[in-house]
Amino acid sequence: MGLPLLSFIIFTPVAGAAVLMFLRGDDAVRWTALGVTILDLALCIAMLAGFDTTTHEMQFTEKRPWVPALGITYALGIDGISALFVFLTALLGSICVLASWVAIDRKVKAFMVSLLSMQALMLGVFCALDLFLFYVFWEAMLIPMYLIIGVWGGEGRVYAAFKFFLYTLAGSLLFLIGVIVLYFNGGETFDILALTAQDLPFPVQSWLFFAFLIAFAVKVPMVPVHTWLPDAHVQAPTAGSIILAGVLLKMGAYGFLRFSLPMLPEASVYYSTLMLSLSALAIVYGGLLALAQDDLKKLVAYSSISHMGFVTMGIFALNLRGLQGGILQMFNHGVTTGALFLFVGLIYERTHTRSIAEYGGLMKAAPVYTAFLALFTLSSMALPGTNSFIGELLVLSGGFAANLAVGAAAVLGALLGAAYLLGMYRKVALGPASVGVRFKIRDANARELAATLPLAVFVLWVGLYPKPFLNIMDASVEHLLVQVHAKGSGQ
Repeated sequence: MGLPLLSFIIFTPVAGAAVLMFLRGDDAVRWTALGVTILDLALCIAMLAGFDTTTHEMQFTEKRPWVPALGITYALGIDGISALFVFLTALLGSICVLASWVAIDRKVKAFMVSLLSMQALMLGVFCALDLFLFYVFWEAMLIPMYLIIGVWGGEGRVYAAFKFFLYTLAGSLLFLIGVIVLYFNGGETFDILALTAQDLPFPVQSWLFFAFLIAFAVKVPMVPVHTWLPDAHVQAPTAGSIILAGVLLKMGAYGFLRFSLPMLPEASVYYSTLMLSLSALAIVYGGLLALAQDDLKKLVAYSSISHMGFVTMGIFALNLRGLQGGILQMFNHGVTTGALFLFVGLIYERTHTRSIAEYGGLMKAAPVYTAFLALFTLSSMALPGTNSFIGELLVLSGGFAANLAVGAAAVLGALLGAAYLLGMYRKVALGPASVGVRFKIRDANARELAATLPLAVFVLWVGLYPKPFLNIMDASVEHLLVQVHAKGSGQ
């Protein structure tokens, strides 16, 4: 229709945040924020409805001069790799508003403005086709996330916010240096598609690969630059944790897919064994740390390190099954772990404790809550019939094809996942009723179910019928692999 759909998707939350500034009354702010996020989600659904799954070309493209003297443009577009994450970001945005309805009771307007600004910047990251524009979105989103943790977080929020900011800023500065080097070695252009077509010398690729690796590894996060994540998750409000796990962690893996593999194919192939080894380390190490936790939120946070290890393993297996599984698992992790953080927040609102030892007998007190918790727990441990099973199966298949030892380590990580997740659910839902908790628990209400049901639908939809989701990415994944193996065979 010629409409700038992606611009509408990105700037609808910005317009909504501007409207919120003039509203009075917390309820008016909440309802308006919810309406804006639902409108943005509707635009994303329209985008997916019009998405052509038969081509790897960028779709819904927009391009306008921005800083012509430096070759900087306002360029947007999506392909099969980014489309799912644009939708996921909008979906989790509306869920975050619902999750904050009661939990955020001070400075509600400022919080909703920060949340909508964060959503707009994250959407921009997945849509940008100009490297400079990408960097602006990538860097700017640190500010609202810093505020969400530092203003509305727990008792240790200031420390956690500073740690998050410093880690991610350090990675971003390395990324900026890499962007400048890429600009001067790639024909003095910031056009991502043009840079992808360049054939850089291997020494330049190698240097850029490690500069990008550190920047993206902090976001994923990969071991050993993961230590900011548990602090950020534990101190962040529920919506902050959902955004962190559901979208922010995906941006590091998306960076590998959008920059490292297509722009630095020789280096990506050459260092793939290193990346597979780091992925296996994250899977096992994250699982062991999760197994040792009594804090429910920390357990889910450390499980994210392990699960994102499966994502990077799938990406650097550099085969069709691994790459499909890695991308699908990025989407699955956003759904499942976002849901688990939502449920941690709901139980914390009722009990004001996150200690697993203090819970117990929730199945009798809150049967609806524990039934959904069981679904998301089984999804997180990749039970057949749930979304994570399909993604993890593809990743393991690709991982074993790439490296037997790495595949074996991933299986060990999956077993650890079953151990800590089943152990957690047994204590929380099936254990002896805790006197301190028993009289404080009420079951999920209509608002909480409205936030939960969409996530539950995707757990079962992807688990039982993953074809539509794989169809979206197939053409782009196959094209990316052709690029990598055609150019990466030089080393």
